[in-house]
Amino acid sequence: ADGAPGPLLAMRAAGLLQAWALLLAWALLQPAGTQQCHPNSPGTVLRFTDRHAEIRVPALHRVPSPLDPLYGLVRRCLDLIQQNPLPTELLRAALNDPGSVRTSQVVQYELGYVVCAAVALLFTVAVPVAGMCFCYCRSRRRCGGRLRAHRRSLGCRRHCLLACLSLTSLIILISVTCAFVTSQRVKGQMEPGLGAVPTTLRTLRQHLANVPQGVQMVVDKFEVPRKQINADLSGLSRSVGVSIHTQLKSMTYAALAELQDRAGDLQTSLHHLQILDGTARALAAARAELEPALRERRRRVVALLDDPRCTSCASALGRAQSLELGADYGKVPSVEKVLQAMAGLPRSDFAEMIRQGNGTFNSIPELAVERMAQVIQDLRDELSRTAEKVQSIADGFPLPDYTRPVSEALVKAEERSRPYLREVERFERYRWIAGTVLCSIILLILACNVTGMALGAYGLSKREDPSDYECRGEAGAKFLLIGVGLAFLFSWLLILLVFATFLVGGNIQTLVCRNWVNQEIYKFIDTPGNLPPSMNLTRQLNLRRDFNLTATYRECKSGAGLWEVLQLDRSYDLDEHLKTPKYTAEFQKRLGDFTAHLGDVRLLRSEGRQDLETFARSGLDEVDYGRFQEEMRNPVVQTSLPGLARNLEGLQKMQRNSTVAGLLGAEARALWQMQNSTVQSQEALVVKLGESVQFLSRLTPHLKERVKRTLATTASVEARLPVQAQQILRQEIGCFTRKELRYFSQYLNWVGQMLREDVASCQPLATALDNGRVILCDRIAEPWNAFWFSLGCCTFFLIPNIIFAIRLTKHFRPIRNRLM
Repeated sequence: ADGAPGPLLAMRAAGLLQAWALLLAWALLQPAGTQQCHPNSPGTVLRFTDRHAEIRVPALHRVPSPLDPLYGLVRRCLDLIQQNPLPTELLRAALNDPGSVRTSQVVQYELGYVVCAAVALLFTVAVPVAGMCFCYCRSRRRCGGRLRAHRRSLGCRRHCLLACLSLTSLIILISVTCAFVTSQRVKGQMEPGLGAVPTTLRTLRQHLANVPQGVQMVVDKFEVPRKQINADLSGLSRSVGVSIHTQLKSMTYAALAELQDRAGDLQTSLHHLQILDGTARALAAARAELEPALRERRRRVVALLDDPRCTSCASALGRAQSLELGADYGKVPSVEKVLQAMAGLPRSDFAEMIRQGNGTFNSIPELAVERMAQVIQDLRDELSRTAEKVQSIADGFPLPDYTRPVSEALVKAEERSRPYLREVERFERYRWIAGTVLCSIILLILACNVTGMALGAYGLSKREDPSDYECRGEAGAKFLLIGVGLAFLFSWLLILLVFATFLVGGNIQTLVCRNWVNQEIYKFIDTPGNLPPSMNLTRQLNLRRDFNLTATYRECKSGAGLWEVLQLDRSYDLDEHLKTPKYTAEFQKRLGDFTAHLGDVRLLRSEGRQDLETFARSGLDEVDYGRFQEEMRNPVVQTSLPGLARNLEGLQKMQRNSTVAGLLGAEARALWQMQNSTVQSQEALVVKLGESVQFLSRLTPHLKERVKRTLATTASVEARLPVQAQQILRQEIGCFTRKELRYFSQYLNWVGQMLREDVASCQPLATALDNGRVILCDRIAEPWNAFWFSLGCCTFFLIPNIIFAIRLTKHFRPIRNRLM
């Protein structure tokens, strides 16, 4: 029993170390990524594969060009020529009753073009006539001959004519270059532009025909959120259990550690109390045994020192006379009642109790998996039923029966457009050939001009006398006259080509493109009575009765669905079919109704609680440990036995009487024997008693408070664990619900976006109309009009070119009479 405190304390320390090691190991083995609910977190973004991209009408846009300033100049010229707005009355009459259209109405609207036609006619007649007159004059040697006399001002006039002819040639060269470029651009855009018409119409028909397959494809993509939700369900139960364990472990482990401390206090206190009682009894018994021996030893030593034969012994006599017992442990308080009160403690195995509580708490994740298995299976089944509900989107989609009129109209438009497209292609081929040939002739005229001016100027520089004949100057004059002849010969063809392309391109720009851009054409079509009944687009395309073409175009361009612009037997509200609660209500209800008791953990059983309460009521704190400490401050013997023994040994050496010396040595040895055999053992018991008194004196002042706090903490934790576990369960399930609802919302939003913007969108119709305007107006009409404008500039600048060339030929030939 005397050696028990050390091993017991070691066992207690080992138990605590083992408990904390288990807690730390459990914490380290938990998954690091427990589910955390962040309201502002975007969560996982679902990715949906778009397989409908090949059935789309790509939007075309006007591409900036270096020729844009030229296109703008031509548009301003056409706006000046044709200032009249869209002729609604004339078009209405032409479409409904073509025979009622009067020529005066057409002339009045096309007045600008009539004036241009008159100018072209005048040019067509006047220039060839002027050419024939010039040929007649040349045959009479009256035009393009030689100067009659030389004057000082001829040099200045010659240089002025050279500059003017060079300037007109430069202008013609720039214009014919623009004509070449724009002609090639028209040719390059015409073929793909014409081919885009049937291609676009076929794409629109495919778009309408593939609506059911596209809707089914979109519905089948519910597999994406379904897989994600199933994956989340697989980890839900363990995630909930780990989250509960993680959030409650600090509170639970602290309560278990505190309980472990109180159990250790109980066991250690009982051990030290038993030591205290046994040691005090042993010291009292040892004192009773030591007292007669010590009294006899004092008597004998005093008698010896008082003997007259003892030399110098008076100095030690006082110490010997004070030789008596010190501490009396029979006077200390008895702890018998406390030991009786703590008899049989601890009745419960606290180590096993704490181990069981710790194990129950650490098994919460596995318990959550077990308790939530059924609800997770129910949620998987509900997810399968939700897939059937989503399928109803495709089953109830109303479009296939209502897009047939639009498809038929697209087929008719494609069939009827083919002959016109072929004619346009043929006409464009002829235009390109004629334009290329006439532009080449203009380049030939310019070549004649340049060659003639170069040879003539060179001849003039080599001629010493103006009246002398010079072959190079004569050749230059002939080249200029060849250019003049070509200009006279082909000018009427040029003006005819210019007027023909001007009349077509100008009307396309002013009648179609200008009114297409400002949507006047749509307003004309929307106005009742403007179109004949056979051209009622609203009825032919099965558009909504309360919609016109402008409204339909505007809705389609903004991304409306086909069902929103077509006339249906019953209204169809896609937003109503895509409301999230319609598909998630039961899923959400099952999660909301789920409850499970995951925090029922018993940390302290009733017998353990009784042990701690008995420990607190035992009276251990009522013992007067100060009395023990007061006695322990007294030595076992008042006079130091070793000191007295050394004095006797010193006196022995001083004695002359051997008998007295022998007696002093014997008494010294007896004192040493008493010290080593009895007193030292009692001092060891005093040290042992001091350790127990010190421990108990430190523990007992706060004993009741600590036990009370431990019992209250344990009871509080046991009561709070189920409540907080339920709160965390609701929180985690709420977080999971919001996360999964976001998947549903993502999918349903994607369904709405795909149906409106892609699969069942009427935006391709608006895009096709916009593409038609871009192709016709921006890519074909603009370079077409720039072509006739450039070619017209060449044609009209041929007139001053002819005049300057004829006037200049005279300066390259010898002068008839030289005047000084």
